[in-house]
Amino acid sequence: MNLQGLADQIEGKLFFDETMRTLYATDASAYREMPLAVAIPSTKQDIQKIIQFARDNKTSVIPRAAGTSLAGQVVGGGIIVDISQDFTQILSVDKGNKTAWVQPGVIRDELNLHLKPYQLFFGPETSTSNRCMIGGMVGNNACGARSVIYGSTREHLLEIKGFLADGNEVTFGALTNEEFEDKCNGINVVSELEQNIYLQAKTILSNQINRNLFDENYPKKSIPRRNTGYALDLLAASNPFGGFDEKFNFCKLIAGSEGTLFFSTEIKLNLVDELKPFSGLVCVHFDSINESLQANLEALKFHPDSVELIDHYILDCTKENIEQSKNRFFVQGDPKAILVVEFLRDSKEEILTIAEKMEAQMRAKNLGHHFPIVFGEDTNKVWTLRKAGLGLLSNIPGDAKAVAVIEDTAVDVNDLPDFIEDFNAILKQRNLNCVHYAHAATGELHLRPIIDLKTKEGAALFRTIATDIAHLVKKYKGSLSGEHGDGRLRGEFISLMLGEEIYQLFKDIKHTWDPWNVFNPGKIVDTPPMDSSLRYTAGQDTPMPETYFDFSETNGILRAAEMCNGSGDCRKTEKSGGTMCPSYMATRDEKHTTRARANMLRETITHSDKQNKFDSEALLEVLDLCLSCKGCKSECPSNVDMAKLKAETLQQYHDKHGVKFRSRLIGNTPTINKLFANFPGVYNFSTKGILGMVIKKMTGFATERNLPTMHKITFAKWFRSYPQYGNFNKPTVYLYNDEFLNFYDVTIGQTAVKLLNQLGYKVIVPEIGISGRTYLSKGMVKVARKIAEQNIADFNISIPEDAILIGIEPSAILSFRDEYPDLCRGNLKTKAKEFANRTFLIEEFLANEMEVGNITASLFTDAEERIRMHGHCFQKALSSLVPLKKILSLPKNYSVLNIPSGCCGMAGSFGYEKEHYEISMNIGELVLFPAIRAEEITTLISASGTSCRHQIADGTGRHALHPVEILFNALK
Repeated sequence: MNLQGLADQIEGKLFFDETMRTLYATDASAYREMPLAVAIPSTKQDIQKIIQFARDNKTSVIPRAAGTSLAGQVVGGGIIVDISQDFTQILSVDKGNKTAWVQPGVIRDELNLHLKPYQLFFGPETSTSNRCMIGGMVGNNACGARSVIYGSTREHLLEIKGFLADGNEVTFGALTNEEFEDKCNGINVVSELEQNIYLQAKTILSNQINRNLFDENYPKKSIPRRNTGYALDLLAASNPFGGFDEKFNFCKLIAGSEGTLFFSTEIKLNLVDELKPFSGLVCVHFDSINESLQANLEALKFHPDSVELIDHYILDCTKENIEQSKNRFFVQGDPKAILVVEFLRDSKEEILTIAEKMEAQMRAKNLGHHFPIVFGEDTNKVWTLRKAGLGLLSNIPGDAKAVAVIEDTAVDVNDLPDFIEDFNAILKQRNLNCVHYAHAATGELHLRPIIDLKTKEGAALFRTIATDIAHLVKKYKGSLSGEHGDGRLRGEFISLMLGEEIYQLFKDIKHTWDPWNVFNPGKIVDTPPMDSSLRYTAGQDTPMPETYFDFSETNGILRAAEMCNGSGDCRKTEKSGGTMCPSYMATRDEKHTTRARANMLRETITHSDKQNKFDSEALLEVLDLCLSCKGCKSECPSNVDMAKLKAETLQQYHDKHGVKFRSRLIGNTPTINKLFANFPGVYNFSTKGILGMVIKKMTGFATERNLPTMHKITFAKWFRSYPQYGNFNKPTVYLYNDEFLNFYDVTIGQTAVKLLNQLGYKVIVPEIGISGRTYLSKGMVKVARKIAEQNIADFNISIPEDAILIGIEPSAILSFRDEYPDLCRGNLKTKAKEFANRTFLIEEFLANEMEVGNITASLFTDAEERIRMHGHCFQKALSSLVPLKKILSLPKNYSVLNIPSGCCGMAGSFGYEKEHYEISMNIGELVLFPAIRAEEITTLISASGTSCRHQIADGTGRHALHPVEILFNALK
């Protein structure tokens, strides 16, 4: 099989190295299978050639979009064809007819952003809507939260273009009876294969025996979510077979076919009018799941736009998640379940009236005990918490996880309370607990039993519980797959659910459409056993190598990586906001997602036979573009802290191979600066001109970069001779003199001291050493650990028990809060945790002083000023931008707008390194640079981080100010 020959034929890329194959061996399901190759096609002709190659070489083509599938749909041994990079165009929008043509790699939320000026909307909305793609939604017939109003993707799929298994391009859409007959007679078809699929449809659907089988065996027609098998029953209900007005359209069959019949390249969608202007969420609290499901039936009487369930397992997970804990504002106490009932209406008053009536009706039936109503921007926080459910479930400590095995059952909504009662009874017999969440309105809860698939008992239970629940769903005439599809997980049970005769028709359909078995084989029909090719092997070992960071909370570094379940939150783009993951945002390459890094780390540690399990060039390659921005620490629902994992991996690799010169140079920058402290001019001269160019080339730094220059005096020396003056009527402030402040940002430190003095605070600079950030950034964790231990000891001596330590540079001061507790052990660890709560960004300190009334707007100017602020990545991940905006808004006529920029792209030394310069600038160009360039020269640019300010200067030519500089200049 000449894969290199195929690579040479296509314009896109073809990878068949072990690294890329490993990264595509899993999705968001429990399955793992190494593909033959991974293709990134650039053109339709590329796809055509790949299909031809697969036919000729008796292999397969597996279409893949965001890879968020939960039933193993995009896991297989053939060629994975990833359309997420180049098939991303919105081709046209027809406002009058409310339609749009898109390519399959268009992200659902980004489509709706594009449609906003047209006042149109694509209705189906999955919990993965900020990264899932239209092609994947078609393949799975995705539904989402508002399916009670908008139905599934199938209802909005009008036409589809793409390739049949014979490589011919074809378009499927609505046909009149005459057009259908023409197709059957070979008129207006592209090939014999196209004619055959129409003839087969005519044969199957016109047969009354088959139609009776459909009526008897498919799920109840009252169940809107029904994705079990191929939708022959829906095709049978259209002309010329059903006697209805609806035209025949193969789109009904293709939606939900999971890429087993056809490879789409262009998709025509039906659109709806944009959402009503006012959204209100009634978040009803309950004492039990059963009570919430009874209340769901009451809620539906008031015609809500969605009703979503969140159970106590998920609510408990949100307590420990940095990002989601902020979204718990509406939760009172510890309810066993919350129903989020959404009403979209023309006015807030209309929603309040409905909510009042619904609450009265529920209370009259003793349903619910707390009924908070959420409006405005706060609704996004509730939905964000609900959508994070899938990832949050990975936070359960240990190897037992909430497993996607029976999570997609759908029944008639009126049957749901009884079904769940029977469901939980079955689990109780098996000594299992279960997570319940999601789509109560349409009779589908995502139900995940907690199973340890690493044990033989757990692996056996995986099959047993799937079989038990399949029989239960059949009893209620429900759908085993509501929206997540059959894949290789549920295909085995289709003959049980729908009967052997219908299953045989499915096999016939697959064979006629795909005689060569090219398209995604082993899904829906002829699936391998559902407990084969699992990500974890029953009885497998979980290596626990010794680490420098403390990974005891996750029971080892491997389990920290295993927390990634593949849900792909790290694949969102800059248009969705947030920080994670900047290198993916710039490249759109799966290799540069947090998911890929976690997968590679898991694979390497699990399967390496080396004594040092981190000794892997492939692992380092995948980690290379991690900027250690810490966006994943807060934004990843599973709390996968890739910055910590990367630093540990680099140190372990250094133990075997030593530290490279440039990394040693960067780590030891504070020591070098100390040596040059009395001769800053010599140091600065060496960074400029021809000498600077030579040194940058010799040391591997980007020649395009301006290296930071040392101040003529250190901050420590300046402070020792500075006579503080003022009315010090407020608490003494302890200011951290970190390695960036002391040598580079001296003027900012001077300004901070003067600002604090004028606000009534005396400043003390305690004897605490450098933060160790430069060492951490290059994986020199052993050195950083010694620094952390010394700093904690010094903190204990230098800072009084009732005092706090504040810092100017986020990456330095926040190491006390973030890394130090994980670097220290024993009593020092206890102290580190205590001191972590006593270290604050200067913005946090000033905002808190505002809260208690120690700082007021009367101290500042009344002049008008416009400010655009960029938040440091660590600030966003480990703190919040709220204090920053609060202090900048203190002068009453200052207008402050956040730049939704994610990471600036510099990330410490990352952007200075020659091989990273280009991507560093590309990250800046996503949002930050254009936003600043769009501002008038009079607009003030605020950036707390020293790296951010350098990046802004290099990328835009603008001088960004630290917030303390802006406030000092605003004093009266």
